[in-house]
Amino acid sequence: MEKLNPDLLLQRIKEANGWFVDGNSIKKIFKTKGFPQTAGLVTVISAICQQFDHHPDYILMKYSELEVSFSTHSAGGITDKDIEIALEINKFV
Repeated sequence: MEKLNPDLLLQRIKEANGWFVDGNSIKKIFKTKGFPQTAGLVTVISAICQQFDHHPDYILMKYSELEVSFSTHSAGGITDKDIEIALEINKFV
């Protein structure tokens, strides 16, 4: 899988509501009502990652906020796989 070229990346990231490009990764910050909801969201995202066999660079969990970052390490940047998992996560949030 190859990295998305800059033009295509800008087009695709618009499809993923709330996600943004940060260097060679895409990220999103989710706001929750509190710790139980944040922990639940981590569980949902983890299940989606297992289903896609694509895992985040990191998940930063705070009391009522969660930051998730994806890139495709084998491609050295952002691929369609990253955008597709972002779109799938958005369906559940």
